[in-house]
Amino acid sequence: VMNLNLEGKRVLVTGASKGIGLAIAKGFLSEGCDVHLVARSESALKDVTSQLNEVAQGGISYSALDLSKSENIPHLLNAAGPIDILVNNAGSIPGGDLQTIDEVRWRDAWDLKVFGYINLSRAVYKQMSEINSGVIINVTGLAADRLDTNYIAGSSANASLNAFSRALGSNSFKDGIRCLAVSPGAVETDRLVTLMKTKAALELGSEDLWPDLLKGLPYGRAATTTEVADVVLFLASARASYLSGIVVNVDGGHSSRGGAF
Repeated sequence: VMNLNLEGKRVLVTGASKGIGLAIAKGFLSEGCDVHLVARSESALKDVTSQLNEVAQGGISYSALDLSKSENIPHLLNAAGPIDILVNNAGSIPGGDLQTIDEVRWRDAWDLKVFGYINLSRAVYKQMSEINSGVIINVTGLAADRLDTNYIAGSSANASLNAFSRALGSNSFKDGIRCLAVSPGAVETDRLVTLMKTKAALELGSEDLWPDLLKGLPYGRAATTTEVADVVLFLASARASYLSGIVVNVDGGHSSRGGAF
């Protein structure tokens, strides 16, 4: 618990059934917030809710909804009620180059990760502006800075969301709202571990050697989900009250690596 004076804040976290989203939800609950979780799978939400009840200092509720469909947003807001802090985190974009990712796959991915963020932000922003208070945090990704032709849809999506966060947050103070982005590098989620185990089995002969594949990262490891969540919680708190329209990279300095040649 960081004692960020967030007790009683009403928080909405998307993509909250696992990984970074789950860690963020857990952090807000430990600070005494009332948290509404959103994910597609109701069974997953039920499972994590029972887990989180053991550590929660605030209330927990959830909605099983597909936020790639904008018609679900009014249902979500009716279920969640007034929101003080929105954390957009849902979304997974497939790897592949321009020829691999056809229009259908590209649009499907962006409907959740890009337009899902934008559409939910639009709806919540209107609600927040009526009370002249609120924080919107968009969890993006380091591919926005370390561009990858073999992850072209993801690089483009994250760069777009970083620009969206900067543009919205640059003037949102007029409505009492702050908007920021948190851009993690490699994070030790179940998905990353699975991918690394598969790669290690192919390249190193054993999936048990997967940590070796991360030795080139800062500190020789990926970030933990808690390290990302802690940054989100701080930025959502009044201790970050003069921060808006920025992107905070949680990458151990990875995005700053480079050289003249």
